[in-house]
Amino acid sequence: MYLSYVNIKMGTDSVMRYSNGNTLPLTQLPLAMASFCPQTETVQGQESWFYKPGAPYCEGIRLTHQPSPWIGDYGTFLMMPQNDIVSDTASGAYSGIKLKDTVLTPSYIKIHLLRSNSVFELTPTEYGGAIKLSFLNNQKSYLSFLGVKGEYTYFLNKEENALYGATNGQTQSKAKDFKMYFVIKFLGDVVDFDSSYQGNNAFHVCFKSQSIEAHIGISYISYQMASQSIDRDLKGSSFQELKANGEQAWENVLSRIEIEAEDEEQKKTFYSCLYRCFLFPHKAHEIDESGEYVHYCARDGLTRKGVLYTDTGFWDTARTQFPLFSLIAREEYEEMLQGFLNIYKENGYLPRWHSLDEIGCMPSTLIDAVILDSAYNEVGNKELWNGLLDGMLHHANVKGQEKRYGRNGVEEYLKYGYVPCDLYKESVNLTLDASYGDWCIASLAKLLGRENITSEYMARSKSYQSLFDKECGFMRGKDTKGNFRDGFDPCMWGIDYTEGSAWQNSHFVPHDIEGLCQLYGGKEKLLAKLDELFDTPPVYRVHGYGQEIHEMTEMAQVPFGQCAISNQPSFHIPYLYAYLGQTDKAEYWVGRMCKELFSAETDGYPGDEDNGSMSAWYIFSTLGMYPLCAGKELVKIKPLVKGAKILGKKIF
Repeated sequence: MYLSYVNIKMGTDSVMRYSNGNTLPLTQLPLAMASFCPQTETVQGQESWFYKPGAPYCEGIRLTHQPSPWIGDYGTFLMMPQNDIVSDTASGAYSGIKLKDTVLTPSYIKIHLLRSNSVFELTPTEYGGAIKLSFLNNQKSYLSFLGVKGEYTYFLNKEENALYGATNGQTQSKAKDFKMYFVIKFLGDVVDFDSSYQGNNAFHVCFKSQSIEAHIGISYISYQMASQSIDRDLKGSSFQELKANGEQAWENVLSRIEIEAEDEEQKKTFYSCLYRCFLFPHKAHEIDESGEYVHYCARDGLTRKGVLYTDTGFWDTARTQFPLFSLIAREEYEEMLQGFLNIYKENGYLPRWHSLDEIGCMPSTLIDAVILDSAYNEVGNKELWNGLLDGMLHHANVKGQEKRYGRNGVEEYLKYGYVPCDLYKESVNLTLDASYGDWCIASLAKLLGRENITSEYMARSKSYQSLFDKECGFMRGKDTKGNFRDGFDPCMWGIDYTEGSAWQNSHFVPHDIEGLCQLYGGKEKLLAKLDELFDTPPVYRVHGYGQEIHEMTEMAQVPFGQCAISNQPSFHIPYLYAYLGQTDKAEYWVGRMCKELFSAETDGYPGDEDNGSMSAWYIFSTLGMYPLCAGKELVKIKPLVKGAKILGKKIF
């Protein structure tokens, strides 16, 4: 019912210089470890942009964990049917496909590969999947496993009719002794062992049958765990049964919000966005022989007890996706929090941008808002929240030995009351985010009865005020001597700001909008500044980056002034109107944004979708609500749908 509205190709028509989502058409179960996607091509220097939705060709079906092209992939390989001339490389093996016959859904892939005249089908499980392969010509045929990243090892096990393989491939991660182990068990006596052979970073399994079925299992721990996942999740089930199980898993998730839409297109966009919200973060824990959760620890390469989730950046997802989880995925959310606590225990810091290991590619520790939001909405328990609060206190006071851990500039923030611009880039965002994080600490401490620290962190949460320049009405970088940076231009991107200018980044004080009003000289003057923001043409200067970045290009393509809704710093801006009493203006801008910038098509997003964050923005906006600040009530505006139910309960 709901699955039929999902287009997994929404937002996939993107390139490095311009994002319509920068998404992949991922076939996977909700939040599962294993994802699959067609690979159409790879371009040197742009290897993460490996899928083009209109390409009439394919290099193979890729097992992938890539959360974003800016982060890259790890633990990946390609599967490609071949005959005639068999190649070890994706570029040598690529084939034309019949686009009109290609099926890509959350629970099923079907591709007709013309070169080998074969039909490849796949349906996913949590830790792998099932494949069906039909060669339509009667000739010697292979299923090739091709390397993508890193080094690969393979061996055939004749007794099990299985291929065993492993790869250490990773992009930005520094995970210690990482390997992804994979096992492919072929059903029946179909493998021609004498003709199967290993190539250069590739293995070619030859068949003596034209119709093949196989089961895939993966693990970050061992071959044994990968094999166990096959026995647990696939053994005894037919391909059609597994496909039906996948469809039901997605129906269960998508049906958590029921909408009475304005039209079918709105319904397609809504449920395609809801599908995106349940792709990440990925499960990274596994189930051992005793039924206990265990996981590979990237810090030391050891196997440790407990759950783990990865592939999410909190600078993006804290604003919308996790607040949505508090409404519709409470059990999953609580398990994620336990996983984040495990990361703190193992790494010494709560995660910031985690992809197998801590990447730290974006500033600040907005996981603070995620944790407070969970406590405010009673997702979890006091023991869990107290453990997480300890992690929040640690990164709020202790500098990480590496830049990727904790709050950048924390020592200077404590010394000066702000992060100095002569010592750190993005100093304004670092200061504003730290102020918000301190407010989250104070609020969580109060909820937990640890009021001995509440007043200290509530006072720290006012630190943003030291960067406000009343002369121009913007937050500005300030040096260690207390002087604002010379040569200020509100349209100049970078330097003191993250992926934007002073226009996009000066109003992120969600915890103290009343205090922000006072800085401006009253509510009416802040409202006037918001009007000016929307009225100012989308001019940008590349000064801080030295070149154009795609977020600049995207902002300038749409008629919303300096509100760059294509990126997270602007997500809350139209909702400030509603908070300040001008709901009609919020409804005007949000309504236009949803209707003009979002669709279920391949160009369906106004910028990077970012692991469910932009999709969740659309869902909240369509439902007429927005999580402006963790630990507070949702801001309400007029919904864009006729009616809605959340978990079966009518909300309007």
